[in-house]
Formats: sequence, structure tokens, C-alpha cells
Amino acid sequence: MFELIGVPPAVLFGQLLLGLINGAFYAILSLGLAVIFGLLNVINFAHGAQYMMGAFAAWMLLTFAGIPYWAALVVAPVLVGATGIVVERLLLSRIYHLDHLYGLLLTFGLALILEGVFRSQFGSGGQPYPNPLPGGQNLGFMFLPNYRAWVVVLSLVVCLGTWFMIERTKLGSYLRAATERPDLVQAFGVNVPRMITLTYGFGVGLAALAGVLAAPIYQVSPLMGSNLIIVVFAVVVIGGMGSILGSIVTGFGLGLIEGLTKVFYPEASNTVVFVIMAIVLLIKPAGLFGTAK
Repeated sequence: MFELIGVPPAVLFGQLLLGLINGAFYAILSLGLAVIFGLLNVINFAHGAQYMMGAFAAWMLLTFAGIPYWAALVVAPVLVGATGIVVERLLLSRIYHLDHLYGLLLTFGLALILEGVFRSQFGSGGQPYPNPLPGGQNLGFMFLPNYRAWVVVLSLVVCLGTWFMIERTKLGSYLRAATERPDLVQAFGVNVPRMITLTYGFGVGLAALAGVLAAPIYQVSPLMGSNLIIVVFAVVVIGGMGSILGSIVTGFGLGLIEGLTKVFYPEASNTVVFVIMAIVLLIKPAGLFGTAK
């Protein structure tokens, strides 16, 4: 049989596809974290639980209201993002003047509460979600499932669209300026507190969107966020805390590296991200795309 770098092409490209899909989830989740940290200066440890809430929102919309996947793709992130707005107004807005550690502890506690509530209601087992795009394409060297291709394409569109909005639009310039000089931005008539609230809701909505995308691939479970959040934080650290472009490039890149590691040395696939993080921190402590302060 024909081999590529000593590996059958179907195995190599299959693992690269899995790595690309994992990278898509890493990119969207770390993008949400980077938006929240970069613009609000809050380390949102509840991000994994909010990702889980997005998946559960899609599952409940389908199970109890008969709302299909395509509508849930919009409705679920909006609903979960709205809960983020409530959290920001009631809790986070009270600790902005305190050290980062307070925000981390507050959101960590919130994550534990959310996971506990969902576990008590639905148990620890997973809930299945039907595949909205069954079937796939035979590319000759591998089989490409339709839904997984959709996840990668939509993730790229969302990530690049968010980067463009923050880095290349007037709204993004206001957001970035508000993190440095909120008093100056407010003098131009911009409601900075409302902007900060909506920014947190948007970051939470990104986490929920990743959850909706993940529902048909992984089983919907109260623990699905906690299993992923540590890796996502490592991605954010490697890319540079608060770096929008860094979170996107690093998310997809580390997913592919994970996929290659599964091909050539599977034993290291669960730790390769943390090995890379340690190396990057030794060489460039601010991260690949971060700026030392």
C-alpha cells in the first residue's frame, strides 16, 4: 500500500482532520477567552462551563421545544450570552478594581456551581445529539464527513470575522481604547460600562457557539467543558494572553500538532500542548503573539 512519511495517507489525513476539528474548538474558545481578558482584564475560568451550557441549550431546544440545529446555532449562543450579561452586571462589575486573582476565583466558583447544577439535573452521562449533516465526501485519500467539514469552515469564518471586527473596525477601536482610557472614550459619548457588559456577553456567546458545534460530535455532558478548559488556557498562554490573532493561529496550529502526534507518538498526544507551552514560556514569556509589559 502507498505510504506517506511511512504512514498510510488515510490514517495521516484522518488524524490531521481530527486535529483540525479539535483546533477549531480550541480557536473559538480561546478567542472568547482572549476577547474577555484583552478587553475586560478578567480571567474567565467559567468559559468551559459556558461552552457546556451552549451544548445543553442546543440539546434542550431540540428535545423540549423541537427547535432544530440550524436555529439553535443562533438561539443557543444568544441565550447563553444573555446569562453572561447577567453575570457581568451582578458579579464581575464589582471586582474590576481588584487583582486578577479575584476574577479567576469568582469565575472558577461559578464554573463549579454550573457544573454541579447540570450534573444534579441530567447526571454525569452524555446526551446524544443527532448529526444535522450526515454523510461525507470521498476525497480519494480519505473520507471527509460533511458535518466536520462544516465545523472547520464555520469556525474559520467566526474567528476571522471577530478578528476583523476588533482590529479593523471603528467599534473595535473603541473597544481597545476603552481598555486603556475609559474616561477618554466616555468623553466622546460612548457608554463604556454597557460596552464592557456586551463584550463579556459576546465572549460567552462564542463559548456557547463552540458548544453547539460540539454537540453532534461529542456527547452533551456536564463535564465536557472542564475536560477542555485546561487545554484552552494553555492555548491562550502560548498565543499570548489577550491576543486575538494569537488565539486563532495557536488554536488551529496546536490542534494540527496534536493530530500529528497521535500518528507518530500517540503516548504524547495528551501532553504535547503543555510541553509546547513550557518551551514557549521559557523562550518568550509573553506568548508567541503577546507583548511584554
